[in-house]
Amino acid sequence: MPRTVRSGLIQCANARSDGSVKEIQEAMFEKHIPLLEEAARRGVQILCLQEIFNGPYFCPAQTPDWYDAAEPVPGPTVERLQKFARQHQMALVVPVYEREMAGVYYNTAAVIDADGTYLGKYRKNHIPQTAGFWEKYYFKPGNLGYPVFKTKHATIGVYICYDRHFPEGARLLGLSGAEIVFNPSATVAGLSQYLWKLEQPAHAVANGYFMGCINRVGTEAPWNIGKFYGHSYFVDPRGNVLAEGSEDRDELIVADLNLDLIEEVRRVWQFYRDRRPETYENMVKQLP
Repeated sequence: MPRTVRSGLIQCANARSDGSVKEIQEAMFEKHIPLLEEAARRGVQILCLQEIFNGPYFCPAQTPDWYDAAEPVPGPTVERLQKFARQHQMALVVPVYEREMAGVYYNTAAVIDADGTYLGKYRKNHIPQTAGFWEKYYFKPGNLGYPVFKTKHATIGVYICYDRHFPEGARLLGLSGAEIVFNPSATVAGLSQYLWKLEQPAHAVANGYFMGCINRVGTEAPWNIGKFYGHSYFVDPRGNVLAEGSEDRDELIVADLNLDLIEEVRRVWQFYRDRRPETYENMVKQLP
């Protein structure tokens, strides 16, 4: 029998723009509940939510108000979703704004196993700092490397948004045994849109694994930096898109991933056998 894992992605527009930070977060969490329940009904075994799922993408501003959105990981949001994971035997990737200590914050994804066990977290390593995406104001670069997580259903890794432009971490996830790499993102129409369907299939092919790629939808007030264009998708180790979301709807995207394909593909494309790490020394030097 094929080793098949039913996997899901949720793309969603922000729920509200007025009120306190905590009220906005709670509204977004509540908006996800019907989509979480749909995932359970459809038998999803591993589900990934979008970047900082329980709120808007607040990085177009540079204001300390949004520091109030940060929480410990594990913390209250992870604990709420641990119960859901346990009830439905569903592993979850839960991206939130993490507070490590006063003044130290990370863009983080927690990983919960199908029995509700908290397995660990990934902290976004590559932090952009450009118009509309002032992320260095809010996030310290990750310091946990590129961990993989052995869930009940598959071994998974996480990249977050801007990370996708960097091949080095994508390769390290493959070397560590990731079978599926999830990339929750927040990206608007414009400069990077053509890369959305270029880079991540390339990572999947170069590293011989599946990827689940999420982008949120809608235009978020009060910043209005552009339209989050959705098109969340799954891609296989051959670069084939298996399922894709719409441009503008809140929805659950589901695909059945045949993990046996990883072995099949890697027996043809022997990238791990033919690597030459002894020739890559300059990649870890700070060259001009």
